Amino acid sequence: MSEERQTGREDRLAQGEGSAEIEPPPRILDTAEPVASREPPPTLEPAAAVGAVRSRRARLTRWWSTASPNLRGSAYMMAALLVYAVMVGAIKHVGGVIPLVQILLIRQIVMSLVLLAMSRGGLRPMLRTRRPGLQIVRSVLTLTAMLCGFTAVIQIPLAQATAIGFSQVLFVTIAAVIVLKEVVDARRWIATVIGFIGVLEMIKPSSEGLDAFALLAVAGALLNAGITVSVRMLAATERTDTILIWQGMVMMVALAIPTWLWWVPPDATQWFWLIVLSLFGTAGQWLITRAYQVGEAAALAPLDFSRLLLASFTGFVFFAEIPALSTWIGAAIVIGATLYTIRKNARTLPREPATP
Repeated sequence: MSEERQTGREDRLAQGEGSAEIEPPPRILDTAEPVASREPPPTLEPAAAVGAVRSRRARLTRWWSTASPNLRGSAYMMAALLVYAVMVGAIKHVGGVIPLVQILLIRQIVMSLVLLAMSRGGLRPMLRTRRPGLQIVRSVLTLTAMLCGFTAVIQIPLAQATAIGFSQVLFVTIAAVIVLKEVVDARRWIATVIGFIGVLEMIKPSSEGLDAFALLAVAGALLNAGITVSVRMLAATERTDTILIWQGMVMMVALAIPTWLWWVPPDATQWFWLIVLSLFGTAGQWLITRAYQVGEAAALAPLDFSRLLLASFTGFVFFAEIPALSTWIGAAIVIGATLYTIRKNARTLPREPATP
C-alpha cells in the first residue's frame, strides 16, 4: 500500500515538472545601509527654534489685537469662570476643617500682596479715595456676602448654591430703583417676579420650613447686589485697584480677631489649597474685571451661566453631589428671567468693575 502511494506521488511530481517550473524563492535584497552612512534627521538650530516661537507668538498677538472686543471679553470671562471653579472647589474642600474667617483672611492677605506687587506707585496712590465712607460700606458688604455665600457653598451642593447666586441680578433691579432711583418698566418687574419664583423652587419651602443654608445663599446674592450698586457709585471716581485694596484692608482688620480666636493650624496640604484658592480668587477678579472692560455686558452675561455646569461637574466628580431636579427647574427659571433683565440693563447701565 505504501509503495503504491509513493509511486503515485512520483508520477504526480513528474507530470508537474512538465507543466510548470518551480521558481526559486525571490532574493531578498539587503537595502539597509551601514549605520555609519545614515544621516541624522534634520534639527532646528537654537536660533531657528527661537525664531519660530517668536513668529507664532507674533501671529497670535496680531490675531488677539484684531479680534472683536466681545470675543476678547468672552475669552477673559471663560478663563475667570475656570479659575473661580477651582477657587470654590478648594474652599469647599478645606472649609470643613479650616474656619471660614481664617480662609477669607488668608485670601485677602494674598490678594493685597499681589496688588502691591503689581502696583507701580506703591500703597499710597492706591489708598487715595474721594469716598472713604462708601469704600468701607462696600467692603463690609463684601465680607458679609462672602461669609453667607461661602458658608452655603460648604454646606449645600455646589450646583444649588451657584444657581441661587444667579438671582443677584434680580436683586440689583430692586436696589437700583431704591438707591439709584432708576426707572424699571413693567416687563422687567415681571421678569424679576418670575425669577424669584425660580429661587423659591430651589430653596424648597415646605411645612418644615426653609433650608437655612439655602437662605444664606439667597442672602449672599442680595448682598452682592448691594456690592454691585456701590461699585457703580464708586466707578465714576475710583480705580479698580483702589476699590480692591480698601476691601482687603477693611476685611483684614475685621477678620483679625475672629481668626485669632478660632485659628486652626493648617497642615502642608491645607496650606497648599489655601494659597491656591487665594491666588485663583485674585486672578478671577482681575479676569472678570478685564472681561467687562473690553466686552459688552449683554454679550458676556450668558457665559456666566456656564458656572452652573462647572459647579455641577465639580460637585459630582470631587464631592459625589448630584443636583436635585428642583435645582435644574429653578435654575432654568432664574436664568431666563436674568437674561431678559441683563439685556434690558445693558442698554442703560455703564460698565463697572466686577465684584468678588
